[in-house]
Amino acid sequence: MTIPLPGRPSDLMFLLSWASHALRAEHAANLAELGISPRAHCVLARARGGGLTQRQIGELCGVDKTTMVVTLDQLEATGLARRVPSPTDRRARLVEVTAAGEQVLGQAQEISARVDQNVLAALPDEEREVFLRAIRRLVDERLSGAGACGAPGSVY
Repeated sequence: MTIPLPGRPSDLMFLLSWASHALRAEHAANLAELGISPRAHCVLARARGGGLTQRQIGELCGVDKTTMVVTLDQLEATGLARRVPSPTDRRARLVEVTAAGEQVLGQAQEISARVDQNVLAALPDEEREVFLRAIRRLVDERLSGAGACGAPGSVY
């Protein structure tokens, strides 16, 4: 494998990292108008169905315990989510999305879909379908395990 030139990555890790960074930055910039981060968006989306502890949501979002507490503190302070005692484990807290959180989450989902569509629109339809199928297969199969630097699914 050749060493990528600055500004022109050429190997898989750099290409995926570059694309991921650019997409996260665009996503964050667009969500900023709602006053939330991509991490907060992920937490709200995972909490929407109810019944999950903050630990479970943190694992699903690839967020460590400390960052999850800070994220939930911010979501509670803005009235978008709340922590309630678990009926089955007095030590655990379930995360609930408030009515205001549902509204913001709906807007965030629309923004996220718009960003995705805009990015994918750079590819012709037939390439877009092949790309999405291939990246899903890699993520579901070969790249599904935890790497040395983080948990599976860690994106924020």
